[in-house]
Amino acid sequence: MTRIFFTTDVHGSDRCFRKFLNAAKVYKASCLILGGDITGKVLIPVVEREDGKYEAQVFGERAVFGKEKVDEVRKRLQDAGQYSVVTTRAGLAEIQADKAKEEKVFNDAMAEVLTSWVALAQERLKGTGTVCYVSPGNDDKLEIDSVLVDSGPFVNPEDRVVELDGGFEMITLGTANPTPWKSPREVSEERLGEIIERLASQVNRPEDAVYNLHVPPINTELDRAPAVSHDFNYVKEGLGVKYIHAGSSAVRKAIEKHSPLLGLHGHIHESKGFVRIGRTLCLNPGSEYADGILRGVLANLEPGKVHDFMLTSG
Repeated sequence: MTRIFFTTDVHGSDRCFRKFLNAAKVYKASCLILGGDITGKVLIPVVEREDGKYEAQVFGERAVFGKEKVDEVRKRLQDAGQYSVVTTRAGLAEIQADKAKEEKVFNDAMAEVLTSWVALAQERLKGTGTVCYVSPGNDDKLEIDSVLVDSGPFVNPEDRVVELDGGFEMITLGTANPTPWKSPREVSEERLGEIIERLASQVNRPEDAVYNLHVPPINTELDRAPAVSHDFNYVKEGLGVKYIHAGSSAVRKAIEKHSPLLGLHGHIHESKGFVRIGRTLCLNPGSEYADGILRGVLANLEPGKVHDFMLTSG
């Protein structure tokens, strides 16, 4: 029996990533899979003032603290998936005045955290027999690919077929169908279908395949998302928010055609759960990364079937 632990959409949360690595020991999993949207979206300036104090916007509120608290504040931010940079008022003005420089500072902070994650995975999992599969999702910039290089127990399975423990084959794709946010890795449904088909055609035993596809199949309980307007506000319906199915028709078509053993999905944080499409069990653990809560899925695989599974939270 092969035991996998899957999570997704940690969006830069250092606390969630450390919990992810610890899942190997806690759940006795031989495969750890982090399925995309691994980077954060926010960079918080920690500004040194003329009086020697520091200030920053910490979870929406202005905080002033001494130098001895800088590391603690930055850790709190990173645990919630928020990058930070220490600078002066003059340095901040210089960064904000130059879009290219602002972008570089953000990318450097992102790369620094990811590099530390790769090193941590190598350190924690060395000699354990557990392999850690980490791939980008649609929200992740292309610049991170140079950091996610296979090394020891750390593997980036993106856009290829890899063999998991027990001989199960896994295809991985973080690219999404179009979204309102025009994220870095989006293509048309037609193109998405072509990419998935190319990967699926390389699988030797479709009945034992794992499809690690970031976007869930459309029209299921895994892809219900709040509708947003052109100005990115939630669309109201009655007294609440309107929900739509935001998954991918290409993903669903591929699952219906090839009937893999297991589908691992994310992308829609609000839609944790499981569904069956034919013989295929499809899972979305959801995400609460901002609160440092790791949502996951533990699954035991046998040839030709998923023996059992469990949605986890911790």
